[in-house]
Amino acid sequence: MSFIYNIFVNLLIFGMKVFSLFDEKTKKGVEGRKQSLPLVKSIFSKDDKVIWMHAASLGEYEQGLPVLEKLKDIFPQHKILITFFSPSGYENVIKKKHIANVICYLPFDKKETVRNFAVQFTTEIFFTVKYDYWYNLFAELKKRNVRIYVISALFYERQSFFTSYGKWFVKQLQHNVDWFFHQTEFSYALAKSVGLTQSSITGDTRFDRVKQLRARDNHVQFIEKFIDGKKTIVLGSSWKAEEEIASITFRKNPFLKFIIAPHDLKRVQHLKQIFPYALLYSEIESSELPITEYQFLIIDSIGLLSKLYSYADIAVVGGGFHDAGLHNILEAATFGVPVIFGNQYRKNPEADELISSEGGKSFENEYLAADFILFLINNDEVLAEMSKNARQFVDGKPNSSTLIIEKITSL
Repeated sequence: MSFIYNIFVNLLIFGMKVFSLFDEKTKKGVEGRKQSLPLVKSIFSKDDKVIWMHAASLGEYEQGLPVLEKLKDIFPQHKILITFFSPSGYENVIKKKHIANVICYLPFDKKETVRNFAVQFTTEIFFTVKYDYWYNLFAELKKRNVRIYVISALFYERQSFFTSYGKWFVKQLQHNVDWFFHQTEFSYALAKSVGLTQSSITGDTRFDRVKQLRARDNHVQFIEKFIDGKKTIVLGSSWKAEEEIASITFRKNPFLKFIIAPHDLKRVQHLKQIFPYALLYSEIESSELPITEYQFLIIDSIGLLSKLYSYADIAVVGGGFHDAGLHNILEAATFGVPVIFGNQYRKNPEADELISSEGGKSFENEYLAADFILFLINNDEVLAEMSKNARQFVDGKPNSSTLIIEKITSL
């Protein structure tokens, strides 16, 4: 099975290199990996003690960050390495303030490649987030007596571990991973059913992260003036379906305010065609009309969304109406904002929990979602109750990162 896995890795590399000729995002990942080894060589020495966090993309980074920050507090002399698989994670984080000494792409999972990378420094603690497992990397780290953890682990029934050929993958994890910190009881039970017993239930570290958002300064320049006391809907990480919800809702209630933060800034020009009278955030100061005259504000810069939710009466979070994957609903819920989203969210157990707490609601199409938003707008008591439920849903979750740190330090 090891032989087949290595064939798969080589096919993955070949496929990414071919696809990079046509896709800019994939090209960034392929080209960026060429810089990973030179970068760690230039920053780390072989004697440097390193805490290494790996995240597939931005969402996993946000889940792992509370744990990484606590580890840095406990081990202030250790250096920090963060690796990403996806350009969307790397590109976002590298532009922000962070605690890492090095941020780079995870090298491709070939034995010699990961060995050359890992030998450049001394990893003391390694953790990956959720379910990004690279078996040659894990084997190499275990040869070096590195403690390996999985933070916010999430097992689900369609993973390879629960298939007829999954025994090899399970065996690798049994041998190499010291502890799994599961998000849910269901994940814990699934892992245990295949023999992955080195585990505990600690919840989702994203709750720790979003609780922290309230304590910072969430002011965004010009937003209060744009809102002008009107009911406001924030569309976070929007795709086509969520933008259609805004169109439908606006046609039935033209007095609402809409703030749209697309999942990709490439959609900005398309949004200007859909909403020709919208104002771009970058053009507020040069606007010919007073900003209070606009009903739509399009956010054409990154890094503002989690603050914008603090201004919302209702949030519509993107990705749930198709297979793109539901984006972060907790960033809105933490501010006591009812969250509306599509019903395709198989890998997001927090969505079911938010619905059960009556702080959020999912819909199978845009029209039903728009109708419910209009219902909330016209029923202040129901809106207030959903807002309270959303906030309490987040507050009721344990401090997952504290539980994880207690276990890591005990091991």
